[in-house]
Amino acid sequence: MKTREKEFLEQIETHKGIIHKISRMYMDDEDDQRDLFQEIICQLWKSYDSFNHQSKFSSWMYRVALNTAIVYFKKQKRKEDLYATIGQEIEIPTDDAETKEIQIAHFYKALQQLDKIEKALMFYFLEDYSHREIGVNLGISEGNARVKLNRAKNKLKELIKKQGYEF
Repeated sequence: MKTREKEFLEQIETHKGIIHKISRMYMDDEDDQRDLFQEIICQLWKSYDSFNHQSKFSSWMYRVALNTAIVYFKKQKRKEDLYATIGQEIEIPTDDAETKEIQIAHFYKALQQLDKIEKALMFYFLEDYSHREIGVNLGISEGNARVKLNRAKNKLKELIKKQGYEF
């Protein structure tokens, strides 16, 4: 295997969690998530020559993956709302693992309702980026990143509550 290909595959393996998170943020159906995951890998490979090593691979990967997800999401036909039952009472199991899965499901359902900028803000936040780093990656000021992130967090919290899940 060529050195360039090997380097690319090693980087993808190291940072594949990023792609999984983005895929889950933008697509609710597991098949769509897998399709988006593959599309992101393809776009990363096509764009790999443009990676100039002036930033971390993961930072470059975030940008390509987020842009790919946004374009992919726009191209997808709107599906019937699978979550028509949102707002109905949900029985929370007593098992901690099941409870955690339900919390994650509520989080991702709400996250999918955010606009593309809010999703990007939340993604960077979840990856422990500073307000300054978020601002740089999104092309906004640090203060603007802080304000937009707080608004996105509050909106996310309200969306989760509307689903019938209380914190």
